[in-house]
Amino acid sequence: MERVEEDDPKQNNVKTRPKGGLVTMPFIFSNEICEKLAVVGFNTNMISYLTTQLHMPLTKAANTLTNFGGTASLTPLLGAFISDSYAGRFWTITVASIIYQIGMTCLTLSAILPQLRPPPCKGEQVCQQATAGQLAILYGSLLLGALGSGGIRPCVVAFGADQFDESNPKEATKTWKYFNWYYFVMGVSILVAVTVLVYIQDNIGWGWGLGVPTIAMFLSIITFIIGYPLYRHMDPAGSPFTRLLQVSVSAFKKRKLAMVSDPNLLYRNDELDASISVGGKLVHTPDMTFLDKAAIVTEEDIVKPGQAPNLWRLNTIHRVEELKAVIRMGPIWAAGILLITAYAQQNTFSLQQAKTMNRHLTKSFEIPAGSMTVFTMVSMLSTIALYDRVLVRIARRYTGLERGISFLHRMGIGFMISVLATLVAGFAEVKRKEAALAHGLQDKAHAIIPISVFWLVPQYSLHGIAEAFMSIGHLEFFYDQAPESMRSTATALFWTAISVGNYMSTLLVSLVHKFSARADGSNWLPDNNLNEGKLEYFYWLITALQVVNLIYYICCAKLYTYKPIQIHGKDSESEGDAGVELASKV
Repeated sequence: MERVEEDDPKQNNVKTRPKGGLVTMPFIFSNEICEKLAVVGFNTNMISYLTTQLHMPLTKAANTLTNFGGTASLTPLLGAFISDSYAGRFWTITVASIIYQIGMTCLTLSAILPQLRPPPCKGEQVCQQATAGQLAILYGSLLLGALGSGGIRPCVVAFGADQFDESNPKEATKTWKYFNWYYFVMGVSILVAVTVLVYIQDNIGWGWGLGVPTIAMFLSIITFIIGYPLYRHMDPAGSPFTRLLQVSVSAFKKRKLAMVSDPNLLYRNDELDASISVGGKLVHTPDMTFLDKAAIVTEEDIVKPGQAPNLWRLNTIHRVEELKAVIRMGPIWAAGILLITAYAQQNTFSLQQAKTMNRHLTKSFEIPAGSMTVFTMVSMLSTIALYDRVLVRIARRYTGLERGISFLHRMGIGFMISVLATLVAGFAEVKRKEAALAHGLQDKAHAIIPISVFWLVPQYSLHGIAEAFMSIGHLEFFYDQAPESMRSTATALFWTAISVGNYMSTLLVSLVHKFSARADGSNWLPDNNLNEGKLEYFYWLITALQVVNLIYYICCAKLYTYKPIQIHGKDSESEGDAGVELASKV
């Protein structure tokens, strides 16, 4: 393989500028902290704001938040596309943060200014609902928030990882630590949001409850922009989707051609690929050979020296390998969906369980049911800290890997712990129902059963531990294995998996509710009285599905081929082992 010479201006630019590194982390993390404070602080209690402040009917309020959540889950793909294709990660984050700031400011003003919300209810009178104009401000604010979040989420994590130069061995080993730090910081901000911000909203007022994250977001934008001279900036390299489509089209056009006997005969063009292979060139892999036909040179493809080929007929092997890398990630991406489906039950059925149990710590203090997720966050943060400081050092002695274990192994551990979490949840529900039966409360849907809510702590904590392993491993996987010019897009897939997992939860609940119904009115998931249902069967159904999913994941991980990359500057005369490194070893 031809290598990029050291006098390549684009390559030289990245290597010689003393930018990036740990010094940039406070500027980048401040943006992520404030985005999470705003998103989680709003979403956790927003149903209360819509019903108590805007007097919106419960069903309409729930649908509003569902639509907002669905939109917000799709916008990261748009933000990633703009970042990778045109604007670059810094400017995408900056503009998206400003859009988010405008949305937050409008929402905060609606909570402060009386004319932007209906008057408060008096006595037993029918509450006046928000006017069309007041609702327009609400919907506009939520839409701006969804668009802003879509630009921030996929780009912040990739932009932070970009600050560590993969061609520098000393910096490359810090990349895996960065993902731990990123998720830890994100977890702390979520923990603050579900405790401090919710308390402010419920006890001090919505003006301050929405105003605090709005002010914090404004300060984070200023801080993020101030750090501009310190960042490493990766230039956008054109639409990644167009390149993937070009390879697909050209491979289809040449589908009847016989495959060349030597991979070295496939088309290469260092100058054409320079902007999308700054960190190194992808080398040929022997699988999915039907795509290699896109790089076969025919007489029709021959052009004059210096002239670019028709990319809808002929593509370089680097671009073919980009498509292969994206296809290989698909099965691993799909495996993460079911874990999110299991995790989602914490905000639904686990919450309903907690509401029926004794939540008193003292005679005067009772844990809010919605605050039980604190145990998930604390266990997740503790696991990340323990993993980073202890487990990695122990594992390193046996594996020889700087990161301790590979991200595929890390994800596998997370899957196994998630199986245990839903299994335990089923037994906790059996215990709760036994207590209800023993005290004659099985027919009383709203009665508090004399059993401690701390019986639910194991399932909450296990979900947190599982997330510390699986979600961070998933995030590492997408960034590490994605082609370098598609890293924002690949990171967006992480958020898309979360979205699909939540939708899968909704579908699964609907199907179980429908098909478990009996003529006598019984149901695994009853609408009114959880004590008369079979929630434990539902948890064990998810457990069984997760076991199948774990087997599927193990098969995918065993068959997965890490992307091999030709590092610029390595001495190699061909596509042999010299100069070729597996991206997973970074």
